[in-house]
Amino acid sequence: MNGRELVSSSSRHPRSPAIDANHFVLTFENNRLASELFGQFDQHLKLLEERLHIDARARGNSVSITGELLATNQARRALDFLYERLQKGGSVETSDVEGAIRMAVAADDQLTLPTLERKAKLSMAQISTRKKTVQARTPTQDAYMRALERSELVFGVGPAGTGKTYLAVAHAAQLLERGAVDKIILSRPAVEAGERLGFLPGDMKEKVDPYLRPLYDALYDMIAGDKVERAITAGVIEIAPLAFMRGRTLANAAVILDEAQNTTSMQMKMFLTRLGENSRMIITGDPSQVDLPRGVKSGLVEALQVLKGVEEISVVRFKDSDVVRHPLVGRIVKAYDAQYAVHEESEDAGHD
Repeated sequence: MNGRELVSSSSRHPRSPAIDANHFVLTFENNRLASELFGQFDQHLKLLEERLHIDARARGNSVSITGELLATNQARRALDFLYERLQKGGSVETSDVEGAIRMAVAADDQLTLPTLERKAKLSMAQISTRKKTVQARTPTQDAYMRALERSELVFGVGPAGTGKTYLAVAHAAQLLERGAVDKIILSRPAVEAGERLGFLPGDMKEKVDPYLRPLYDALYDMIAGDKVERAITAGVIEIAPLAFMRGRTLANAAVILDEAQNTTSMQMKMFLTRLGENSRMIITGDPSQVDLPRGVKSGLVEALQVLKGVEEISVVRFKDSDVVRHPLVGRIVKAYDAQYAVHEESEDAGHD
């Protein structure tokens, strides 16, 4: 444990009279890192209080934590994990604290057998390049990142803001830096233009750039800008509209298909059969955001049904609780999902 536990005793939570309560003091050796850990005006500790319903009070390089036993242990694991991150030269932002809390809670929630011991330390999957290290912020992200390492074909499906596209690009960048693949291929259906891009000005890259902007943003986050530009020029990073993938065999490559919910059944089958030797394929999309013409079935939705149970294919499903953007985004996604559910129920009733 990074934080030295000075006091551990039974007491009552100052806010709610819990029977199973706990109190202890954690002391961190490095005063500067402890200050970064607690946050400006102790904002990170306030977030712990809000999310875990505990009391966390800083004094110098120590923090006194009081609350229900389960919650205080989760707070301790989160703080230890974040302090270790600071010791390794990383930084701690509000989003990192949110992620550590989610993972600490999930570590307890996932223990269903009474014989299993509570985890003493958090373990989060991570993706690292020379420029940046990204760590899982939700249990689903953790499962997704592990699936990316394990499987040659991974589907990441769910709402916006869950990190499925960002992590896919980060993983591809990591594979390229490791030398595990020779190139990265980014693809996305241009539904708005019917994939007939000829009327747009510029070369092929300029035509499809507006559709691939989220992929570019993630690339520039993980790889230095000048290296990205050189890699694109050299063909090491390739921008390939889905309509132009037909007939190719993609070997020694990390291939990403984003917004896959807007592929047709034939397009999805065509894309899936491009997988070549020593390649990794990552398909991301949100089945609830299909922009195809009415009556046209989503290739992503169909693929998830057809390929169910096929060995060596991983499917990771994100939920609104996995949204890692502004907290309000998660509530917006949840509200829309509820509205869609009501609409579908009313349509089904109308057909009866």
